[in-house]
Amino acid sequence: MGWAIALHGGAGDIPKDLPPELREPREVCLRYCLQMGVDALKAHKSPLDVVELVVRELENNPYFNAGKGSVLTSNGTVEMEACIMDGNTKNCGAVSGLTTVVNAISLARLVMEKTPHIYLAFEGAEAFAREQGVETMDPSHFITPRNIERLKQAKEANRVQVDYNTRPIPKDEKPPGPNGDSQLGTVGCVAVDSYGHLAAATSTGGLVNKMVGRIGDTPIIGAGTYANKICAVSATGQGDAIIRATVARDVAALMEYKGLSLKEAADYVVEESAPKGTTGLIAVSATGEVTMPFNTTGMFRACATEDGHTELAIW
Repeated sequence: MGWAIALHGGAGDIPKDLPPELREPREVCLRYCLQMGVDALKAHKSPLDVVELVVRELENNPYFNAGKGSVLTSNGTVEMEACIMDGNTKNCGAVSGLTTVVNAISLARLVMEKTPHIYLAFEGAEAFAREQGVETMDPSHFITPRNIERLKQAKEANRVQVDYNTRPIPKDEKPPGPNGDSQLGTVGCVAVDSYGHLAAATSTGGLVNKMVGRIGDTPIIGAGTYANKICAVSATGQGDAIIRATVARDVAALMEYKGLSLKEAADYVVEESAPKGTTGLIAVSATGEVTMPFNTTGMFRACATEDGHTELAIW
């Protein structure tokens, strides 16, 4: 048994010829966040503190679809959502529809710790943020030129998507899936300490050109985020498919009820349960195992374990 950590920056149709100016800043951020998490675990921070810390940093990076980098709705607005869960207690908190909160993941933790509820959304979540004194910014803070262009491309192609803005989208290009979704993105972190305590956190800006009010898998316990005493899971991809497949909870259930290993359970969910091209996940077990499977072209991901294994990869 030993500590372990994994993080992701989104799964999807990531081309192998991703330009350096789009690939390298994300790799730099993942490497920095991984080291931040490792240092926190070595300093005996709780897994809950570690996953919040790492996801906050990912939210602050405009190259990922969360926080500062959140994509835009069909109305050109931002609606951020996040979830955090403590595996030891199964305490959890989730938020959706945020327009001003700088770090949605920290508000999710406050929902968990300061309210009798699990999930707050839209005006209620914003009011709670003001009440708690968390950092907020004018909604314009989150609207980047890159995401204005992404929304323009999506509207011209008449499709809903989350992508990395790697190429122009031809107007006559056929949508790759039944919901017209293209490349996908979210951020997340899972961690286990040397005592086997687990936590998971996930945050996202949703889908480019999504309907106002749409909620994805990220804040739904058991879909995009889950942790118990066996494992911690954060999923990324096409949210509606992940919700239907109850991806995160199914990994834990296969371990709990079928006796599968972490890798066996995660591989089964990604390869057999979730539709091809829709899903990636990161997971750690109470015994310090790590796995990061995906059925998309790629997934921005990184992990480290106490025994010295480290990995940073996209494809």
